[in-house]
Amino acid sequence: MRKLIYAMQVAAMLFLLIDMAAAQGVLKGKITSESGEPLANASIVVGGNKGGTSTDTSGEYRLSLPSGTHKLVITSVGFNPYSMTVKIDNATVTRDIVLQFAIADLSEVVVAVGSRASQRTFTTTPLPVDNINASELQSSGQLSFDKALQLRVPSFNSVNTPVNDATSLLDPYEIRNMGPSRTLILVNGKRKNPSALVYIQTSPGRGETGADLAAIPTEAIKRVEILRDGASAQYGSDAIAGVMNVILKDRFDYTNFKIASGVTHKGDGFSILTSLNGGANFGSKGFINYTINFQRENKTNRSGNVDAEGDNNDLSAGTAASLEEVKKYLARFPDAKNISGTPTATATKFLVNAGIPVSDNTDFYANAAYVYKKVQSYANYRTPYWKEDYGLLHDAGTEYVGYGPTFEGDLNDYNATVGFKTIKNGWMHDISFTTGGNKQLYTVENTVNHSLGSKSPIRFKPGGYAFNHVVGNIDITKEVADKLNIGFGSEFRSENFQIFAGDTASYTGEGANSFPGVNEINAIKVNRFNIGGYFDLSYDITKALLVNGTVRQEYYSDFGSAFVWKISGRAKVIGDKLTIRSSVSTGFRAPSLHQINLQIAQQSFVPGQGIQSKGIVSNKSPQAHVLGVPALKPEKSVNFTAGFGFNPTRNLSVTVDYYHIDIKDRIILSSNITNTAAGNTELDEVLRNNGIVGVSFFTNGIHTKTEGIDVVGIYKNIRLGNTGKLTINLAGNYTLKNDLEGNVTNPKLISDAGQSTLDQIQIALLTTSRPKYKVVLGGDLTVGKWNFLLNNTLFGPTTFHNDGLDKNLKLEFQTKVLTDINIGYQFSNRVNASIAVNNIFNIVPEWKLKSLNSNGDAILSDPAQVKKNVNAITFNGRYSMVTYDGSHFSQLGTTFLATLNFKL
Repeated sequence: MRKLIYAMQVAAMLFLLIDMAAAQGVLKGKITSESGEPLANASIVVGGNKGGTSTDTSGEYRLSLPSGTHKLVITSVGFNPYSMTVKIDNATVTRDIVLQFAIADLSEVVVAVGSRASQRTFTTTPLPVDNINASELQSSGQLSFDKALQLRVPSFNSVNTPVNDATSLLDPYEIRNMGPSRTLILVNGKRKNPSALVYIQTSPGRGETGADLAAIPTEAIKRVEILRDGASAQYGSDAIAGVMNVILKDRFDYTNFKIASGVTHKGDGFSILTSLNGGANFGSKGFINYTINFQRENKTNRSGNVDAEGDNNDLSAGTAASLEEVKKYLARFPDAKNISGTPTATATKFLVNAGIPVSDNTDFYANAAYVYKKVQSYANYRTPYWKEDYGLLHDAGTEYVGYGPTFEGDLNDYNATVGFKTIKNGWMHDISFTTGGNKQLYTVENTVNHSLGSKSPIRFKPGGYAFNHVVGNIDITKEVADKLNIGFGSEFRSENFQIFAGDTASYTGEGANSFPGVNEINAIKVNRFNIGGYFDLSYDITKALLVNGTVRQEYYSDFGSAFVWKISGRAKVIGDKLTIRSSVSTGFRAPSLHQINLQIAQQSFVPGQGIQSKGIVSNKSPQAHVLGVPALKPEKSVNFTAGFGFNPTRNLSVTVDYYHIDIKDRIILSSNITNTAAGNTELDEVLRNNGIVGVSFFTNGIHTKTEGIDVVGIYKNIRLGNTGKLTINLAGNYTLKNDLEGNVTNPKLISDAGQSTLDQIQIALLTTSRPKYKVVLGGDLTVGKWNFLLNNTLFGPTTFHNDGLDKNLKLEFQTKVLTDINIGYQFSNRVNASIAVNNIFNIVPEWKLKSLNSNGDAILSDPAQVKKNVNAITFNGRYSMVTYDGSHFSQLGTTFLATLNFKL
């Protein structure tokens, strides 16, 4: 009898499931523009990860949906998004939709970042998310993605350094002053590989590595989502400052050919870019979209006039006779033939994005990108009173005027993802495999190895670096109830880091002058893997109140495990007009393989001593062990955000968000540890035995707290006359606090010698080397076929404490406003053109020396001491505008860019 009852229960459940599966309805209709034209390839997305479709060439769509109430978002390029709620039963429901022409506004587009359990729109997410669409990036007047973000996102900062070397291949960037390695970069929601390069110069980002953002062509981007909140619980390591998700163009609309060319007001830096974006569609959902990009940028030079007395003291004999020789040379070459500016760069970029339906419930997706970049930059010019060339770099019988070492970098960067996404019975399964890598090899020419003298070659291969990873992801989500969504999944990642040895001549003795090679004993190849799992829950307690919680467990093969969590929520106070939101989370950042294993020698300018060789020892090396440097462990963070969003009308919205980021065991590349004046400590003995003038290493040395406020406002659809439409954007970031907490953690051997792993130079790079505040105010006006974009960027003060600067002084870059204008004209439906003038008032960085305390006043009032300090931080005038360590914005001044687009 029990078996019969059980069989009847099973049968009843089966009939119920069959009935539920059969409870399907059809939604169909036609999508047109305001002028009545059918819109092909318009996208219809169903909320709650329930799929979607797109219109055919007649603008018609058809979509099968389970019975119930559904929210849909309809988008098409060049039109305002449209959202609607529709109730489906077993019948066919028809909904015709008219989309309005508008300046791109994606405020209702479903975002991928924020919660792994459910995707929300920008107006309903409990976390602050920036949305940068393609038109904003391409109207910035910049050729590269990272430089476009610099002028569009207040919390994002990136700028060229004047002495580039390997940094010329990709510039360091930061969000919220956190360094490049604390922002996770995603492409279509999947982790992009970091680069192989570690920034080791005294510039922002020192000791860290980041993804090559410039490798992503802006013409391939649909939009960029920037989650301004800690997200380690959702995405794992590197997401302490936030997450940047680059969404690629998908459904094919038209083929676009673009040609752009620019130049600076000085006539240098000529650039040329050609780009082709095209593709094809398959059925109602399938697509392939590809981008091919070629670009070339010539070098720029903003070198200053060199001070003879400073050069005589630092680089020559320091006598009265040698001073006369220096003066004679500088009378002919006031800038000492130095080059301070952006390098010559050539890049080829390929990117493809595809989606192919496999069945009614399953889609195959894939994307792949490859970039080859070749860059040539210039080291400090070696004047004849500084270095000799042994007759190798100038013809016999000709005058010797010195030599300028060149640095060439060859970069290969790639990433690719394949995956399957299945939606069935409310369950969404996303299974993917991702691979990516970055390889850099270097060449140094027009220089010598002074240890080899006349037997030295003049061209060297100093080695390079490579990094690659493979990532597997399984992500599962389910709307288990009308108001409850869950998400869970796992990620496996295997990473490889390799250091390539240089040729023997590049590292023998003092090595190639300007950029010594990697000694073969430091060439290594290392690997590690990690696996992590997460669970995410999103619950709408009421229509107004939402809570979201996430937990994550990670295990790394080289240091162990980490557990993190996050809780966030939002409340709609006045309907949809006022939203209050907040989150609190813990996070972690695993030490990179680069930081654990890097061991090299470098050269840099030391005031009063010229160019000196310094070393970085691996955290696992015998030297680090002797110095008492402990093994690296993960950084641990606590993030808190609180803010509100105000939407009093459909066209006006304002968001204000406060953030607090507390990082313990923060990993730093230490200051240069050198011999003591007495020379009799245990530290002196260690350094002498290893033959290094100075040594740096990575260590969990500090505890930092960062606080700030982000403000974003937009007022759109302001009518001007019969055809004019204006949009005003305001966005700002203000750093309230970015300080060290407690004492610096020093190995005993170093503290016993009276030295520290963190000096004032490093503290300034970590805490004040990015603008105190940054505000972007822009207006976008469309009048008929004309489009006018005016953008003003306020860069707040930035402070450095450069090498050689008196301990009581700081260098502060002054607050400046840069104004950009872009004028576009639509010749026809197929041809448009624009002219961008960036920094139209030719504003350049300006700095002042300021005292840290009262003791500095005497130095500031003494002209001789002021001159000594100025020479120290500008290498005797070579870097008069931005100094050796960088600045808060570019030194190039006014730049021009003309663009022509053809729709084919």
